[in-house]
Amino acid sequence: MKKEDTDAVDILGRVIIKYINKALKERVVSDITYESVIKNITPKGYVVLDRSGQERIAQCCIPGVALKMLQRVWVKEPMGNLNKIHICGVVGNTSNPNRRNRSR
Repeated sequence: MKKEDTDAVDILGRVIIKYINKALKERVVSDITYESVIKNITPKGYVVLDRSGQERIAQCCIPGVALKMLQRVWVKEPMGNLNKIHICGVVGNTSNPNRRNRSR
């Protein structure tokens, strides 16, 4: 390998490490979406499990969808903020008779 090539790889490696360290220091945060299950339904909202297994109360932001206990849902944490956790999707069947058994 030529000296210029080794120097280029060395510089590239240092730049990549610099940006990784910068991202870790700034604690880059983004929305996190994961699959969960509805454990209970209360007047305040739906009780779901967060990523660590803790129960959280979440609102559903899907209009016209009736959710049931033990139904699997997609849960979103906006910017990692657990206070704004909400249900953003349903895994599998949504109990919509028009969608079920449709011809393909």
